[in-house]
Amino acid sequence: MSRGLVIRSHVIGCGSYLPDNIVTNADLATRVDTSDEWIRTRTGIRQRHIALPDQKTSDLAVAAARAALANAGATADDIDMVVVATTTPDLTFPSVATLVQAKLGMTRGFAFDVQAVCSGFIYALAVADNFIKAGQARSALVIGAETMSRILDWNDRTTCVLFGDGAGAVVLVAGEGSGTAEDRGVLNTVLFSDGRLRDLLYTDSGPSTNQSSGYVRMQGKEVFKHAVTNIAAAVEASASAAGVPMADIDWFVPHQANQRILDGTAKKLKVDASRVVSTVALHGNTSAASVPLALATAVADGRIKRGQLVLLEALGAGMTWGAALLRW
Repeated sequence: MSRGLVIRSHVIGCGSYLPDNIVTNADLATRVDTSDEWIRTRTGIRQRHIALPDQKTSDLAVAAARAALANAGATADDIDMVVVATTTPDLTFPSVATLVQAKLGMTRGFAFDVQAVCSGFIYALAVADNFIKAGQARSALVIGAETMSRILDWNDRTTCVLFGDGAGAVVLVAGEGSGTAEDRGVLNTVLFSDGRLRDLLYTDSGPSTNQSSGYVRMQGKEVFKHAVTNIAAAVEASASAAGVPMADIDWFVPHQANQRILDGTAKKLKVDASRVVSTVALHGNTSAASVPLALATAVADGRIKRGQLVLLEALGAGMTWGAALLRW
């Protein structure tokens, strides 16, 4: 690296995968006391993809990883590290990341999972970026993958209508930058958490509690309140750290939890809705997979272009939240 330059994590490829099985609001209305109108007006969701019984989280992650590698013009042999963000692993152990490593045929490097629920991809991106900046890796495969359908109470209409399954991935490689906001790649990541808010969104069991994964439980109104406030604060912190005015950010790619949260956050930040990527209507809330899925969608359809500033953000159970600013 030349004198005076800094290491930046360049995003050179992204990809996604959604199970073929689509469940519409009308389908759910045959199972629980709900309706298409009730779901759409409260969440913006029209449908979600649900993994088939023989599809595991690692299968979804591998499909997204292969798409990202192909998009990057790279192979698994080019990757030093694999980080998977997930709340729904195939097994308690080993990690989904090591399963992905094996399924991709990788015989080098290292792999591990990150668990921050819906904020997981932002956390995983931050971890990989810091490994690259520290010189401990030259490349990384960062994946968000979930089979949220496996931890839903399908009799609880307040939660089962919200979630879906899927995976998204990006390929990072070390590059050079000048240390300014004009650099290509990840400019910064900001992470936050507050464990005192655990009761707002959680599963009602776990391996060390009663040897079960449990079901999702949520206080929706309280989550909404914290989501808009904390996500907006994270976005402002990231933009401020980079010295970038909000008006200069081309695209905002949020966690796809609820269209009302997306709209509320945009309004609080005074950001026009046309600059916010929304896929929640078609994917539902795919937890750690939602940000990379939305990112891959906007890259594939040509909205996100080389040189543009892209702000990723999410909030999840814990509570955890964060943001990442990058130049595509």
